[in-house]
Amino acid sequence: MDSDRSAVSGRSKSAVLCPFLKKTASGARAPEARLAEAVGLARAIDLDIVLSEVALVSAIRPATYVGGGLVERLAPVLDDLDVDIVVVDARLSPVQQRNLEKAWGTKVIDRTGLILEIFGARARTREGQLQVELAHLEYQKSRLVRSWTHLERQRGGFGFMGGPGESQIEIDRRLIGDRIVRLKKDLESVKRTRTLHRKARKRTPFPIVALVGYTNAGKSTLFNQMTRAAVMAEDQLFATLDPTMRALQLPSGRTVILSDTVGFVSDLPHELVAAFHATLEEVLEADLIIHVRDCAHPDSESQKRDVEKVLRDELGLDPAVEGRVVEVLNKADLLLESSVDPDTGALLLSALSGDGVGNVLHRIDDCLALARVAVELVVPPSDGKMLAWIYRKGEVLSREDHEEGVRLIVRLDPADAGRLATRTTSLPD
Repeated sequence: MDSDRSAVSGRSKSAVLCPFLKKTASGARAPEARLAEAVGLARAIDLDIVLSEVALVSAIRPATYVGGGLVERLAPVLDDLDVDIVVVDARLSPVQQRNLEKAWGTKVIDRTGLILEIFGARARTREGQLQVELAHLEYQKSRLVRSWTHLERQRGGFGFMGGPGESQIEIDRRLIGDRIVRLKKDLESVKRTRTLHRKARKRTPFPIVALVGYTNAGKSTLFNQMTRAAVMAEDQLFATLDPTMRALQLPSGRTVILSDTVGFVSDLPHELVAAFHATLEEVLEADLIIHVRDCAHPDSESQKRDVEKVLRDELGLDPAVEGRVVEVLNKADLLLESSVDPDTGALLLSALSGDGVGNVLHRIDDCLALARVAVELVVPPSDGKMLAWIYRKGEVLSREDHEEGVRLIVRLDPADAGRLATRTTSLPD
């Protein structure tokens, strides 16, 4: 195929093929939903989709993943449509990828390569860029790194695809290994910095509330509504990659730190899970986790299972038994309220309009209050600094003013209650 065919339009003509095993377990995502997500992923890097279809596969072929008949049938179709890139929504082996490229005369990328390219284009912070580059190099260790000039021509890439005009290059594995070692050292430094930041936040201390959920569930929109921030929030897969934190005041007056994290996706490449572990640790360190779901999505239940799988299998946190996970159903304005099970305990809201956001804030308040302990104490009337600290840090349940002092029953975080009990150190601001 002529690799410059797409130069006229400025966008690569692309086809999306979604192989679907006929023996897939019950409860798995519907093939149409998987195809729609794969098309959304491809469009996230501005590919021009001219063909998309589901391919039913009875068994995975070692040579081409899909059957030979399908490979032969698609070859003239792809040629007639001048397709430059075929996205196969599966994890291909290097052999399968090369054989399909040879059979179709076009560039082929699998689901992992596509997600890595999206992440490379979206990462903005130094940490995010290091994580994506490491993930990509780990993925490419067993593959030939080729110059993906079609994607490079469309928009500034991350550097994985080579520049326009480059011939195909086979990168020496030793150089890749050396770069991986360097990246891991740099990320260790980032990890130490994050650890120091977490320790500093614990000394403050403000509770951490982390937003998690499937990509495009509306986490960033909810984050903006709650904090009045201006984090990028678009109807697009993986609009947010780098974690963002903002202070948030709850209805009780209590201050928390709200964290917006990267969205999850089904079949998340293990290279990305490993590389982003430092970022995902922010979720583990959170005092409360808000699982934001797109309840209007036809595959909402499957998306929920995918998120819980990452939390459970990769982070060791089981939402089924953890009391610090709160589920909220976003985009409720797009469906009838009667279609939502009222017995789940999940909160309905529309992050876009703001309806129901207040209920989420109150739920956060209530959940964090459960972790607090009630303390009864008497504060000398002259100790105004102590009284001010108690009102700032705790929730005063009752107050009685007497000559000997102010008798209070106050609900505090365990750490603050410990400080009051010992009074051996000055109280922090």
